[in-house]
Amino acid sequence: MRLPDKFTTESTHRPGGSVPGRCVLSVYSVVRRCLNYPFSYSLSIYNQCMDRSVAVIGGGPAGLMAAEVVSAGGVKVDLYDSMSSLGRKFLMAGKGGLNITHSESFEQFVSRYGERRAEIEPLLKTFGPNELRAWVHGFGIETFVGTSGRVFPAGMKASPLLRAWLKRLTDSGVTFHLRHKWKGWLPDKSLQFATPAGENAIKPDATILALGGGSWSRLGSDGAWVPWLKQAGVRVEGLKPSNCGFDVNWSPHFRERFDGHPVKSVVLLFDSFRQQGEFIVTKEGVEGSLIYAASARLRDEISAKGKAILLLDMAPDRSQEWLIEKLSKPRGARTMASHLEKAVGIKGVKAGLLREFVAKEDFTNVERLAAFIKALPVPLIAPRPLDEAISSAGGVMFTELDEHLMIRSMPGVFCAGEMLDWEAPTGGYLITACIASGYTAGMGVLKWLEMNDSTRR
Repeated sequence: MRLPDKFTTESTHRPGGSVPGRCVLSVYSVVRRCLNYPFSYSLSIYNQCMDRSVAVIGGGPAGLMAAEVVSAGGVKVDLYDSMSSLGRKFLMAGKGGLNITHSESFEQFVSRYGERRAEIEPLLKTFGPNELRAWVHGFGIETFVGTSGRVFPAGMKASPLLRAWLKRLTDSGVTFHLRHKWKGWLPDKSLQFATPAGENAIKPDATILALGGGSWSRLGSDGAWVPWLKQAGVRVEGLKPSNCGFDVNWSPHFRERFDGHPVKSVVLLFDSFRQQGEFIVTKEGVEGSLIYAASARLRDEISAKGKAILLLDMAPDRSQEWLIEKLSKPRGARTMASHLEKAVGIKGVKAGLLREFVAKEDFTNVERLAAFIKALPVPLIAPRPLDEAISSAGGVMFTELDEHLMIRSMPGVFCAGEMLDWEAPTGGYLITACIASGYTAGMGVLKWLEMNDSTRR
């Protein structure tokens, strides 16, 4: 197998800024570099591994990147997926514009992973936002930075990138096995699959598990792997919804009147969290970007206390004193609804929210009404079901894994992507870490195979 040398260190200016030190990033060349082999080095090590086979289970970003890295190392890769096509959740994520990563500083970027920063940061130092953008450029696809700092491929869509990616993998010798649903291990440690042709079992030299979390089961991430890992003695944190909506006990009138209405230009406050944005009222409760940003805190509060009360500042550009002054002016024959709109611009769904959670007598007390406009308590009773969430928290605990993401108690078995115990907000953080973990697991497999070959010689 020939490994092309496509890596250059020129800085190329791209829409939205340059990617330092990365013009075209080829995983093939980076694999060789990261294995600490000079470019002039004989490919004998790769040739020695060519009789080895690696199974990658899961055709999302983590699994595809793992397959790319391993195949770049000259190892035969078979990729298995339960669906009839690959990258379904990846395509869904890009339906409104594929946000691949974020342009903020590395320090800010890694802070988004909260309690799992220490575990995720080493992965991102190896293959982080800059490397990811450069890797996309290697397909001939430009990237640009949006006004929010989010990074998108030119054209915004996921499908061109996925098509180019699958072609690269096919050209490198990766074999895809679709409609192959993994069913765990047999007693002899073989991997068992349910296929259209019946049950099948294989015993590769190494395995990379990249089956996703538990959200969007219709796209392939159903969390069915959890009991099989537990049966194997691997500690798994229970899967929970992340970047999710929440149930609110709306009145029938509010539910019917405002279902689907966006609530714009508000600040959500909860504990130390404070962020401006927007969300959507649903029949069940609330969802949308602002809710997702605080969802981990809100979910954990409900888990601990049975409910969570978020606060909404519905006039973030106005002070409470200004509101009191304006609301104190005589309203004459105007209704309270008309007075709220004319005096302070509160109307529509915002006025509806006030009516929903503020007692009738408080509307006649301008001080209390102004206080509610600046901090309206909205009680949340439960997160929406896991299958509705954008992503999931929980998964294989990092204490079960070594630095290469290999399960310590199961040599030759690696994990990557959303099946690991971490979570991140939307904004490219999910995709970036999934791909970084796939890269790390792929490199780990190559090093493990090489080490085992060395011990045999």
